[in-house]
Amino acid sequence: MSLASGVTLNTAIDGQGADKPWIILSNSLGANLAMWEPQIAFLTSKYQVLRYDTRGHGASEAPDGPYVMSDLVADVIGLMDAKGIETAEFMGLSMGGMTGLGLALQHGDRITRVVCADGRADAPEPFRDMWDQRIAAVFENGLDGIADGTLMTWFTEDWRTNNPIELAGIKSMILGNDPAGYIACCKALKGLDYLKDLGTVTIPVLFVGGSDDKGAAPGVMQAMADATPGGVFHEVADAAHVANINQPDAFNKAVAGFLGL
Repeated sequence: MSLASGVTLNTAIDGQGADKPWIILSNSLGANLAMWEPQIAFLTSKYQVLRYDTRGHGASEAPDGPYVMSDLVADVIGLMDAKGIETAEFMGLSMGGMTGLGLALQHGDRITRVVCADGRADAPEPFRDMWDQRIAAVFENGLDGIADGTLMTWFTEDWRTNNPIELAGIKSMILGNDPAGYIACCKALKGLDYLKDLGTVTIPVLFVGGSDDKGAAPGVMQAMADATPGGVFHEVADAAHVANINQPDAFNKAVAGFLGL
């Protein structure tokens, strides 16, 4: 779907029904809208579910970068406008969760609640250095240069060992992205600066993260919840960075009460 900004985003809608509220799902860096398959049956019992590939990912357009976080936030509002959606709930993981925090801070009139999964709210120096290393690896070797390392951070060793077919499919998903779009999104994440403003959030926010997540560790997410009025953190046991796939049943249980499911 083409937005007013001129960016075209790939979307999918599940559970359509005029009597259902909307929830929008936003993917992590390196993924696409298929990452939410373990949540679709669970969510469509209540919601119309709108998934999209973030710019530079999947089948969405990869406009010239670098991007900034406000671009990713504006894309969601543009998508809502294009679809005629006045208000929606929002759930994102990693980059998608960070986008959700921007929406909570800037668009509380359009987004009514946010689930921020396995995400951060700031970019300290080690975090920025990590993105510089990731960018250099993609420049040198394309997405092949980061795919295997990404899988190691996304999933626990047990899950990787026990799910080889799923793991291969997810690697293909990573490799299917536009390298330039991936780099442009890395640069957006380097500028992440929401932590100082979380105290001004006026809508409900749930923070969810894997117990073994190294990129958005439980202590980091708990601090974000503590900084957010009414914020709550739920830890998903035995899950790494992509907790919704690593432990889908536990992840769904963690968000069920917050979403009224």
